[in-house]
Amino acid sequence: MNNTAQDRKLSFSFILKIVAWLAINYSFIGLQAIYKQPYISQIAVALNTILTASILISIGQYILVMLYRRKHAYEKVRGNFILGIGRMATVLNAVFIIIALMVALGIDPKEFITSMTIVAMAIAVTFREYITNMISGLIIMFSDQFSIGDHIKIGDNHGKIVDITLANLVVRNEDDDAVLVPNNLVFTTTLVNKSSQKTNRLLVPFELPLTANLPMGEIENAIRGQLKHNPSVVWDESFELKVHAIGKDYIKYKVFITTNAATNKLHRNLEGEVLHAVLQRMQGVRID
Repeated sequence: MNNTAQDRKLSFSFILKIVAWLAINYSFIGLQAIYKQPYISQIAVALNTILTASILISIGQYILVMLYRRKHAYEKVRGNFILGIGRMATVLNAVFIIIALMVALGIDPKEFITSMTIVAMAIAVTFREYITNMISGLIIMFSDQFSIGDHIKIGDNHGKIVDITLANLVVRNEDDDAVLVPNNLVFTTTLVNKSSQKTNRLLVPFELPLTANLPMGEIENAIRGQLKHNPSVVWDESFELKVHAIGKDYIKYKVFITTNAATNKLHRNLEGEVLHAVLQRMQGVRID
């Protein structure tokens, strides 16, 4: 769903909440007779609590997002702040729904919270991992270190961030699997954000078997031939092919290319062209 369609959906739901809120508040004045039954009155107050809180939270969310977008109108805006505001709005709505349910059941929220203090501490200890994950998730959402769409490497997992929840990062790896990385892991292990390296210098690693017997000159000529008509490659700058490591039965290479832009899409396309050139060159080589 695009932003316009999503905004229309949110506007329609907001209008429905306003209409329902006005109807309930009108009924408190014009239809007092129906509230002589205590349960009906409690349910109406609970619904009014939910709608009032939801409307105020939606207004606050809209104002904060609008101010954020206006402030970053001429900058590259990362979506973490907006995502964090949305998650906080969800949490606050959930809290007020619980309070409203207490009101509907005739339970005083203040007395309930006071009497449940010890139980709440026990719950906090039991679910401390989830609570710390949730706090870590909120910190991540309001940070600018990485965002949805960035390519990261964390531990043994690497791929594209497709979602950030209160419990984990959802990373789509090269096998198109959705890997759930706990938010706490972001602060306890090394994380590499490959998308944050906004540089025109592109590094493409690859490896070949020793039995391929491909001279470096032939590999370099194959890559140059593949990229020579690509307008994104800056040939006046350094183009370099290096041997990175030699193993028992393989050689690891690194190709350095200078481009005229630093977008992730461009770099991925060029990386694909480099690997394609190497594979094409290998197909014409006899493997011993």
